[in-house]
Amino acid sequence: MKRFALRAALACLSTAAAAAALTCPASATVPSVPHGGVSGPAATAGLNPQTLADLETSMHGEAYANASYTFYAAQADRENLPATARLYRKTASVELNEHFRKEAALAGVVGSDTDNLRAAIAGETYETNVMYPTFARQAAADGDDNAAELFTEIAKDEAQHLARFRAALEVVETGRGRIPAPPPVDPVEVPAGDPQVHSARTLANLDTAMHGEALAHARYTLYAEHAAADGRPALARLFRGTAGIELREHFAGEAKLYGLVRTTRENLTKTIAGERYEAEVMYPAFARRAEAVGDQKAARLFRHNAADEAGHARAFQRMLDNPR
Repeated sequence: MKRFALRAALACLSTAAAAAALTCPASATVPSVPHGGVSGPAATAGLNPQTLADLETSMHGEAYANASYTFYAAQADRENLPATARLYRKTASVELNEHFRKEAALAGVVGSDTDNLRAAIAGETYETNVMYPTFARQAAADGDDNAAELFTEIAKDEAQHLARFRAALEVVETGRGRIPAPPPVDPVEVPAGDPQVHSARTLANLDTAMHGEALAHARYTLYAEHAAADGRPALARLFRGTAGIELREHFAGEAKLYGLVRTTRENLTKTIAGERYEAEVMYPAFARRAEAVGDQKAARLFRHNAADEAGHARAFQRMLDNPR
């Protein structure tokens, strides 16, 4: 994929809430990510396959928006734009705690603690053994040594996550032993800047990886809440701590190389385009499709989210018109 195609995709999607089958170019397709897709171990019976696919596309976008807006807020802080920073943080919370959460409930993302651990293990296994080693080899071959080093480092982190989740699963299944403590988080700052890699393939792989890390962060956040409600606080801490690494270290490190964060004015312009796309194109199309096959609850949720995204677009436009 050429660099201009990636930029065109981002301009069209912004928050990466992509619906490739709609009006964005093919290059804007949300990449497939590990973690067994988005629908989970408790996937609900009766949903039309197209509705489920649309929920998965939506959840990819909401998770990515939550992650991206977190770092756009930090950039607004650096530019002394506190109102814009607050708006980004508030909207990031809505994307995760309302939109993603409700879509996840319909898609059956959260199952039992055992099911959730097995889903996490599957995703971490793929990232450890396949995705990140492949990306590291490709980046090295393309001369992007900084990305190769990052991908290799993250693969090692994911191997540690995998070991912790496997140990936790044994404790949950047998009732013996102790659930491992969560790993410490070493946050990475993501300043505004251009991409720090040269290869279009490396850029595409960074984009894929960021989507995977954003999704893992969102899923693990819900898994942590389920574990806490199920009376397993140690497991909740493990999921929550791992979610923090996926966002604050892995996504952040990849975003820094990718050049995700620009000036706040540029970030706002990109954000508005993405929110309008979701409000005017993606969610209305998903609602029509869900209604046509009788998935009325999904149709109502898609329409509700479209209205929310339209409101977000207007709020961000006001900030662009009157920076503060």
